[in-house]
Amino acid sequence: MEQHRTRPPNIRARRERPSLPPQAARGGRRPAAAAPVRRPAPPVVQAVRRFPNPRLTGLGGGLFCGAAMLALGALNALLFGSSLTAYGVLFLPVCVLTAVWVRRGDLATAPVVVPIAFAAGLVPVADGEGVGGRLMGLVTALATQAGWLYGGTLIAGLIVTVRKVRLMARRRRANRRPG
Repeated sequence: MEQHRTRPPNIRARRERPSLPPQAARGGRRPAAAAPVRRPAPPVVQAVRRFPNPRLTGLGGGLFCGAAMLALGALNALLFGSSLTAYGVLFLPVCVLTAVWVRRGDLATAPVVVPIAFAAGLVPVADGEGVGGRLMGLVTALATQAGWLYGGTLIAGLIVTVRKVRLMARRRRANRRPG
């Protein structure tokens, strides 16, 4: 069943701009409240704005991070001969993307899924023969590459914290406005 509005929308009032004072119409000095002329953004900023901006749920962020690290781990094993340093360097951008792309309601999940994805991506990189040897290589890689793991988790945690603080400040400002 359709529900009709009880009041017509007041679109005209929002679209009309306030008229200029008489001294501005005569070509005199510009009024003090004149809006500044906006310059176009630098090319770097324009390029960043063209990047995709997905919003992942907590589960989606975990799947993205885990799948990306597993793929990067396999690629690392093929191209770099299982270099743990290359794997750690590739881990940092994935942490940043996961923390930036997770949606506002699931911000707390990003620092949690990042270490899990690090361990999942180490499976193809870890050295060892057989199940026991591969497990020992995985534990050794986790122990020796803890700096990359902590660094990526710290980066994700900092990004999420900044986003949460900005979100709370925005909500506080919205609640202060009358109406």
